[in-house]
Amino acid sequence: MEAYEAIMTRRSIRAYTTQPVPDDAIKELLAAAMNAPSASNQQPWQFVVVTAREQLDALAAVLPHGQMLKSAPLAIAVCGDRQLQNEEYWVQDCSAATQNLLLAAHAKGLGAVWLGVYPRSERVAGVSQLLNLPAHVIPLCVVSVGYPLEPQPPVRRYNEARIHYDHW
Repeated sequence: MEAYEAIMTRRSIRAYTTQPVPDDAIKELLAAAMNAPSASNQQPWQFVVVTAREQLDALAAVLPHGQMLKSAPLAIAVCGDRQLQNEEYWVQDCSAATQNLLLAAHAKGLGAVWLGVYPRSERVAGVSQLLNLPAHVIPLCVVSVGYPLEPQPPVRRYNEARIHYDHW
């Protein structure tokens, strides 16, 4: 799949088949995530791969909009490691990594959805405790991943009214 096509056709997928995601595909998703740009190339990300059913169900209980995790075969928590970042750019860096992960999943025929964690303190605390994260590692989001139960048509979001040239 061409990059532009992947960007223009990617959708948030919240319903999955029961087919597990192969280990080599998981590795490719993580490689794509880690190939994201980062401030001063500090790469402050850490990832927690979750495939255990009890952990996926527990994440669904912690995340108010994460009920799709109950049927997902895979979740990946994208976290910022404050010991790896001199500045506070970990949020932007981990967001770029998350977008790469989402696009790679789509390009591989997988479906995924970004579930926000940071900056909601109750979600940060719940995910941190569940995944046993060290205090210097902050969960930005959890990405639910699986094979789509049904395809979603592309949506066009281009809006000329949101574009300003040279000034507002």
